[in-house]
Amino acid sequence: MVRVTAQDVADAAGVSLATVDRVLNNRKGVRESTVERVMRAMEQLNFERDQAAATLARRRNYRFTFMVPSGETAFFADIRAEIESARAHFTKDRIEINMIMVPPLDPNAIAQEVERLGADIGDGVALVAVESQIVRDTINDLRARGIHVVTFISDVPTSGRERFVGIDNVAAGRVAASLLKRFVHAPEGEIAVVAGSGTLRDHVERRMGFEQVMRAECPHLSVLPWIEGEELAEVVESKLTSLLTENPNVVGLYSIGGGTRGVIDALQGASQNLRVVTTELSAHTRAALISGRIDAVLVQDPSHEVRSAVRILKALTDGTQINEKQERIRIEIFVRDNLP
Repeated sequence: MVRVTAQDVADAAGVSLATVDRVLNNRKGVRESTVERVMRAMEQLNFERDQAAATLARRRNYRFTFMVPSGETAFFADIRAEIESARAHFTKDRIEINMIMVPPLDPNAIAQEVERLGADIGDGVALVAVESQIVRDTINDLRARGIHVVTFISDVPTSGRERFVGIDNVAAGRVAASLLKRFVHAPEGEIAVVAGSGTLRDHVERRMGFEQVMRAECPHLSVLPWIEGEELAEVVESKLTSLLTENPNVVGLYSIGGGTRGVIDALQGASQNLRVVTTELSAHTRAALISGRIDAVLVQDPSHEVRSAVRILKALTDGTQINEKQERIRIEIFVRDNLP
């Protein structure tokens, strides 16, 4: 199939190649009627721009900063590894990727790092957000400086961020509830919920989706107030052990995220035979799936999320269209029988 070129678009629109270039790069000096004519020609010819060639022609360099939590969780260890991998992968596109690690659940640390970096923060930021006015103000200040911002994994939709990169967390909670509905056969009982923190919107949204299904479809099961484990395995193990000791009627458990190793350790000493849905596919959850200690793991692909964030920041910087289908982050379900 012959590739449609910018010259083909110029001929179809009855304009010069330079005019097509100005339209492609959102430059001023082109009448609105001419812009519409060029866009219509692009659509009719199914023109797809070679963005890599265009970038090379402009000799455009990019610098993007990822701000992610430090700490022990397997998921964020995977995220950090994928950011390191992306550094090498995107050099061909003249993209420099910087990674800043901040203490988990600390909005002040995020604001301080942004202030410290100043102009070195680059063209765009991908931020694992904490629900906080400090973080909201930090994002808005970045946007006021012309720096593109996407929230990453956890969102702050009331801020000026331009995009969220991550799964539909309400849907993830609903999926977890639907799985437990099928796994739990007790005529009645209680469901325990373990989260990292109520300051993480992804955890709040998963809880909301979970309760929507449980209340509507499982009236025989009572959802207990969640445990906040601060994404620390030792804290999760201690709090969950206490909860299971005090509530012998617990028949199921949903671990929303963070401290999953502590969940597995607490289950080892539990007297109840629980049905369990958790997150994070790590060595610990893999072993627990195989042994039958947990029943299912909901997973989001860290590689897809990191590369999607880079592509979206680049598109925002260039002012080009985002491929929505490519950037949709999907929820994967793993049980013992389909482990990768």
